Amino acid sequence: MTPPDYEYLRKLLKDHSGLDLSADKQYLIESRLLPLARKCGLSGIPDLVAKIKAGSSTHTVQVVEAMTTNETFFFRDKVPFDHFRDTIMPDILKARAARRSVRIWCAAGSTGQEPYSLAMCLKEMGAALAGWRVEIVATDLSQEVLEKSKAGIYSQFEVQRGLPIQLLVKYFKQSGEFWQVSPELRAMVQHRQLNLLHDFSQLGTFDVIFCRNVLIYFDQDTKINIFNRLARLMEADGFLVLGAAETVVGLTDTFKPLPERRGLYRPSGVRAPLAMPRPAMAVGY
Repeated sequence: MTPPDYEYLRKLLKDHSGLDLSADKQYLIESRLLPLARKCGLSGIPDLVAKIKAGSSTHTVQVVEAMTTNETFFFRDKVPFDHFRDTIMPDILKARAARRSVRIWCAAGSTGQEPYSLAMCLKEMGAALAGWRVEIVATDLSQEVLEKSKAGIYSQFEVQRGLPIQLLVKYFKQSGEFWQVSPELRAMVQHRQLNLLHDFSQLGTFDVIFCRNVLIYFDQDTKINIFNRLARLMEADGFLVLGAAETVVGLTDTFKPLPERRGLYRPSGVRAPLAMPRPAMAVGY
């Protein structure tokens, strides 16, 4: 891959997904895009770049998806799910007792392990949520990973990573070498393709937003823009959950961290300036 090809791909990825790659990340592009080029019957990344420059929207989508699909697993990092069970939901049960409904958004739902982990947490609460309307919205840039999430089918390797055996037996059905999430759990999760760079106000208002391990790839201005737009979609007493390497501190005062609760934030009451999303790209992003 030539330096001009790398610069072209860096700009393409920034424009389409917000992914901000530094000049020394050439190895990352090669590790993700060389297998894609071969899969497309091309000899290498230069041919892939040539196809995109010639106007192939299919190859553009494939490149963006290959570079933005991140590893995930059930109950990843554990702590956010402890917060969800021990801090967030007890508070929500009191605050929403009158309307008996809760809306949760997984803003980087990927292949479904995070939304289904949350669905299992809610199911495990049993009678406490009897009669409640529970809505989990899972969004992702990639239609391919959303299709996998909708199907809820995982390999033995995938279910062994982070998923307690008692929950596997309770909420999954084995089919040959694979395991499928129960219809009851799948019905709790709605899936929508969404690019966080673009307008997401149509999703409505949420009590809880999980936006983990995605903003780390964006530059500072993009992070600020997204945080301020997230604040406008959140109930005044809602919760924002970020990844371990992410923070709002020093970027925006629309959220405040919860003491002793790493990765957990609440709206501060400060009105976010109206942040404009980017216009949508012609190829579906």
